[in-house]
Amino acid sequence: MSGPNSNRSRVVLAIQGGGAHGAFAWGALDRLIEDGFSPAAVTGVSSGAMIAAMAVQGFVHNGPAGARAEMARLWERVAAAHIFGPVNSTLDWMWGWDKGVELGSELAWAGITNALRLFSPNHLNPFGQNPLEPILEDMLDIHALRDPSAPKLFVAATDVESGRAKIFDNAQMSVDVLLASACIPMMFPAVNIGGRHYWDGGYSCNPALAPVLTPKPDTLVLIRAQPRTRKGVPSSTADIVHRLHEIAFQAPLDAELQALPKTVRLQDICADNALAAHPLISKMNTEREFLNRLFKAGREAASVSIIA
Repeated sequence: MSGPNSNRSRVVLAIQGGGAHGAFAWGALDRLIEDGFSPAAVTGVSSGAMIAAMAVQGFVHNGPAGARAEMARLWERVAAAHIFGPVNSTLDWMWGWDKGVELGSELAWAGITNALRLFSPNHLNPFGQNPLEPILEDMLDIHALRDPSAPKLFVAATDVESGRAKIFDNAQMSVDVLLASACIPMMFPAVNIGGRHYWDGGYSCNPALAPVLTPKPDTLVLIRAQPRTRKGVPSSTADIVHRLHEIAFQAPLDAELQALPKTVRLQDICADNALAAHPLISKMNTEREFLNRLFKAGREAASVSIIA
């Protein structure tokens, strides 16, 4: 395991969540680490929390190379477990890969949306199965996350009853914490941790900034995983639901950024150019080729940020 890095102390990292769009954040962080980036603390929600956890344990395992390798391994596993692959592949021959993926995901989500009008998540998913659980069970290294050399890690989930963000740190990290941080209530039952029930952290923060601002850093690096604005008015039920989520997930972050101390420099890696062109439904698209395109877009965005 690598030792503590004294150069970390003045730079911290925040990673937004956004489903499959988190591959953009993966690419951005991969490029930053390649350039020597090593944060003192990391905060994330949903897919951003999983990226953060993999990066932190990777730093402990093998420094920057380990962080990059662990993140890549996570997204490789996500791509290999693609849920809607059979639907998409049957449509490729009619419209080509891009259209096949978009239509396949749209049909799948439209079916889920219609089913949710009639049935609760407990009826549709009575055993509470989450395809991410076996991946995280296999990959998460609790001992590395709790190692003294590990960067500080903060993951947020939303307490269902209070509506407030619950922040979990290195010592509290677990598979359940990461699943709670990414728990979309229309698809999965709330995650029970210590007798409290949690939904996706994006409803209360995206991500929580306060934990990484004490002690006050010189620089906050923010990697976004959803566009700040999106042209057009959605008309389908599925697109309306997704846009509502984007708006709801953006509001808490905007509030925290407005209160950011003026002495803290914000390095904002924007996802607008990379993600606004993709349909709202694309956050469910875990096809390997799509994830790789977002990864490359994230690296390009981070490169621009480094030059600036």
